[in-house]
Amino acid sequence: MVRTLKKQVKINGRGIHSGLPVDVVVRPAKSYGIFFHRTDIPNSEPILAKFDNVGDTSMRNTTIGCVSGAHVQTVEHMMAALFMAGIDGAIIDIDGPETPILDGSALQFYDAFMAAGIVGRAARRQIIVRRPVIAYAREIRRRMPVMVRVKLWFLEKISGRKNDGFVSLQPSGADGLEISATLVYPEKIIGRQTYSYTFYNDKKSVTDFVKNIARARTFGKYSEWEYLKAHGMGRGADETNVIALNDAGDGTLNETIWPDEFVRHKIIDAIGDMFTSGGMIVGKMESYKGSHALNNLVLKKLFSNPENYDIIETK
Repeated sequence: MVRTLKKQVKINGRGIHSGLPVDVVVRPAKSYGIFFHRTDIPNSEPILAKFDNVGDTSMRNTTIGCVSGAHVQTVEHMMAALFMAGIDGAIIDIDGPETPILDGSALQFYDAFMAAGIVGRAARRQIIVRRPVIAYAREIRRRMPVMVRVKLWFLEKISGRKNDGFVSLQPSGADGLEISATLVYPEKIIGRQTYSYTFYNDKKSVTDFVKNIARARTFGKYSEWEYLKAHGMGRGADETNVIALNDAGDGTLNETIWPDEFVRHKIIDAIGDMFTSGGMIVGKMESYKGSHALNNLVLKKLFSNPENYDIIETK
């Protein structure tokens, strides 16, 4: 029996990039898989939230489906909450192109799911990493058009941020997903931050996530906001859902929960993106200056060779 919701959950808000209001209904499912259904598009097919169905990651988020057709942006926070709630099957009706940002974290999604109740077996499909795989930022850049690469080069010169990140997956002796995330920003308020978390599919690791990670919000520099809006991003961002860095980069315009809230949010993103594997990744994940694009690429590399992994189905 698939682990799913006892009853449907209704969530509404607005998209952080589109700024558009959106209504979501998360319904119980009888079979395995997280499916999004665009109710505002007539006759649209359900969109499976799977790594090989990710259509875009360029807008600082994970988008599933066909970008030129039925798609859903910014699924990572909801996916992380579904994973932590132990939900392996759900049908998500959504009447717009983007999930609601809510408070910028995963906590409100998680609380809504737990309030509805969960039914089904506690075991999970495990995807065990058998051989190391690594995805480099330079690999993603090589695939970009020349003018895009040139623009990124100029942005790096201006911001001081180097494009030398990577995400790796390696075998582990532990029966869980061990995540270590590191951010390196020139802004003093962030600097270099590292945070580690391990999920063992037990109550203790879920409690750890809820207490120490789930409330961490997405972040961005206030001076970049106008640029983002002009390029179709950040139109729904405000002080209620984003940590806004000041122009000097030595402080924030709103309060932070923890000094390292920035890197803790990266753990949310990593968990949400790893859930697009179709199960629970068992292994070590290292994210250095990670991104949604790198998370997706490392999954594609993992599944590119059957010798890289084993899958243990639930009984």
